[in-house]
Amino acid sequence: MADKNWLEVSLTVDGEMAEAVAEVLARFVPDGVVIESTAISPDPEGEGHPVGPLRVCGYLPADTDLEDTRRRLEEALWYLGCIRPLPAPQFKSIEEVNWVDAWKQHYHPIPIGQKLIIVPAWLEIPPGDRIPIRIDPGMAFGTGTHPTTQLCLEIIEDVARRVGNLTDVIDIGCGSGILSIAALKLGAERALGVDIDPQALVTARENAALNGITAHLEIGAGSVAEIRAGVFGLRQAPLVLANILTAVLIRLLNAGLGDLITPGGYLVLSGILEEQAADVETVARDHGLHIVNRRQLGDWVALLINHPAEASVRGPRADGGLPGRPTEPRDFRPR
Repeated sequence: MADKNWLEVSLTVDGEMAEAVAEVLARFVPDGVVIESTAISPDPEGEGHPVGPLRVCGYLPADTDLEDTRRRLEEALWYLGCIRPLPAPQFKSIEEVNWVDAWKQHYHPIPIGQKLIIVPAWLEIPPGDRIPIRIDPGMAFGTGTHPTTQLCLEIIEDVARRVGNLTDVIDIGCGSGILSIAALKLGAERALGVDIDPQALVTARENAALNGITAHLEIGAGSVAEIRAGVFGLRQAPLVLANILTAVLIRLLNAGLGDLITPGGYLVLSGILEEQAADVETVARDHGLHIVNRRQLGDWVALLINHPAEASVRGPRADGGLPGRPTEPRDFRPR
C-alpha cells in the first residue's frame, strides 16, 4: 500500500493566539492539532517550559476534498485574523513517515505555579514533588500552554492553599478538563465539568482517565442553565471556574453564573483581554460579586471573585487577602 500524503498547515504565533488558532485548525484536520514550542528554556528545577512563539500545525489528508478544505480553512483563519492580525499560514506537502509520533519530541513538562506540572501523556513524570497533570497536547483546547489556562491553574492552586478544603468545584466550558483535574489533584472532593462541544467532553473524559480521577469528575453537555436546572450532580460549589471569551463570560454572568457559587465561595474568570477586564468587573459587581484580585499574563487577565456570605457580606480585605484568613499574607502575582 502506498504511503498516504498529507498537506501540513502551520502558523507561528504568540501564546495569546495559539489556542485560538488551534481551535480553528481543529475544525478541518482529522487527527488533532499540534501546539509546539519554538524554544525551550531550562527550568530552575531541571525541567523545561516553552518560551517565545508557539507553532500551531495540523495535517490535511491529500484527498479529493483537499482544495475545498484548504479554501475553507484559509477563510476561517482570515476571519480570526480580523479580530487580531495573524501571519499567513504555511503549507507543505509531506508523506506519512511516522509524523504522528515525530512531533511529540517538541513537548516537555511545563511547571506552573508552586506545585503543579503539566506532563505530556507519553512522558515519564519528572522527579520532584510537583503534582503532575497528564494531558495529551494533541488535543486542541486546554493543553496548559496558553496564558489563560496558566492563570487559572495558578489561582486554583492559591485558593486551594488558603481555603484548605475545596470540597466541590464546577468548571464551565471545561475543554480538555485540565482545570477540573488540577482542582481534584489539589484536594477537591468532587468536580463537575460542562461544555457545549461534544469533542471537548470526549477529551475531558480521556484526560480524567489518564489522571486516575474519573470517579470524582462528572462530565456533561451543558452550561449555566443546565446546572441551575439540576441536570447534574452539583448545582453549586465553593469554587466555580470559567475560562472562556469575554463576551461569553458577560452573558453567563447575566444568566446567573454567580448563583452557582456557594455564599463565601469563589469564582475564577479567565479568557479576558486586558482592555475588556473593566467591563467584566463591572458586570460582576452589578450582580453583587466582589473582585478579590486581578492577575495578568501578557495581554490576558484572570479575575478572582468572591460571592460574599449572606450573613456578613465579607468582601476582600483592605490588603487584598482572602476573607477568612486575616493574618495570612497573600501573593497573587504572576509567576
